[in-house]
Amino acid sequence: MANENVVVWYNPRCSKCRGAAEILAAHGVSARRVFYLDEPPPAAEITRVLALLGTEDPRALMRTAEPRYAELGLSGATPAELVAAMSRYPELIERPVVIWPDRAVVARPPELLLPLLEAGQGPAAR
Repeated sequence: MANENVVVWYNPRCSKCRGAAEILAAHGVSARRVFYLDEPPPAAEITRVLALLGTEDPRALMRTAEPRYAELGLSGATPAELVAAMSRYPELIERPVVIWPDRAVVARPPELLLPLLEAGQGPAAR
């Protein structure tokens, strides 16, 4: 399966990330892992991924139960403030996020990848 330019925002301590990596590998996709906690994505990249997810709501990409979310008082924040917070505090980003050139999936649970991969709508179909 062609898989150039497939990226996973990855945390090696996260079982969901490891599960997504296993599913991708089982389908022949060797995605590049970005350790987003060590290298937080810039706001522009987060905004791009939100568009690939098909939403403008940053909360679709956020861990709203993360203590930092409450500490920062983000419940009433604007979309721009939420994106800036994710870039500054990457622990707020949901994981894993699998990113193809034309789409992205928050693979929580990792099985959310299966319909795309099995239907040929993953990276090989593009």
